Amino acid sequence: MKKHSTKSYLSKKVLSYFSFRIWLLGALIFTLSCSAQKANFSTSLFDGTTLNGWKTVKEENAKFWSVKDSVITGGDGVTKIPTNTYLHTTKSFGDFEFRALFRLTGDHSTGLINSGIQYRSIIKDNKIIGYQADIGKGYWGDIYDEHRRAKLLGGDLSTLKHILNEDGWNSYIVRCIGNKHVTYINGIKTAEYIEKDPNIPSKGVIGIQLHSGGNAKVEFKHITITEL
Repeated sequence: MKKHSTKSYLSKKVLSYFSFRIWLLGALIFTLSCSAQKANFSTSLFDGTTLNGWKTVKEENAKFWSVKDSVITGGDGVTKIPTNTYLHTTKSFGDFEFRALFRLTGDHSTGLINSGIQYRSIIKDNKIIGYQADIGKGYWGDIYDEHRRAKLLGGDLSTLKHILNEDGWNSYIVRCIGNKHVTYINGIKTAEYIEKDPNIPSKGVIGIQLHSGGNAKVEFKHITITEL
């Protein structure tokens, strides 16, 4: 009887041990799964119908922005853009990955045809101040510091020039983690910038620029952000 009792006791201990290991493994898988889901969660910044969640830096420039065919549109490609205008999110972001499809068109003979994606930017004294992933001939892929330090880094076009559709739809990715900024156009890495000044804000709004100068039109769609 003693032997049987000891054997039964040991069996229960072994079963309890393996049950605990299985529970622990399940808990670990669940935790990792939740973390992965959180890291990969993307949010749309555009509802496809309205400009809810967006506003212009200067109220009087709202006339340049609209939604047409589920696309955020700045300018019309016919009217000369008299002043730089910016449409920006009402929410701020720190570490993130931004994705969008964009198209910039216009008559280059009428003046500068240029746009850009503002990020980690602040609004002060009717100005948007911050980083810009540049868009347009002569500026593709540059990282610019709008209303602060000017051009920070030139874009690498060695590969991009072979696949860039200058008057058609292209994709942009802006990824910011800590002081590291990496940008991609059409999946091609165009710039990597390390911010060395700790006084530069690491959180701010996302924006779209329509540059003054020519008869320009810029369009954005499928705008998403993943907070990292």
